[in-house]
Amino acid sequence: MKDLEFHVSPEKGGYTASIHKTFTKACADAVSQAVSSGITMHIDVVAWSKSAAKAWAGDHGVEVYKEDPEASVHERIVIKADSLGRIA
Repeated sequence: MKDLEFHVSPEKGGYTASIHKTFTKACADAVSQAVSSGITMHIDVVAWSKSAAKAWAGDHGVEVYKEDPEASVHERIVIKADSLGRIA
């Protein structure tokens, strides 16, 4: 879906580290960065159109989109991941 993007950024960074076209790739990137840095990451779901909102969250996504079509972030997902090291 060309109008659906996933923006990965550090919680307190104030910038977008990367933009992905699939949720799977955004998750992999966010988890990798969280584990390697210990920083909480955000995945911002950006729906640029009603059809993108529907592709992301079905009819509920369309309702959310209609409430504020100018919203920059349709949904924010918080990723926290830590490596515990070797477990014996």
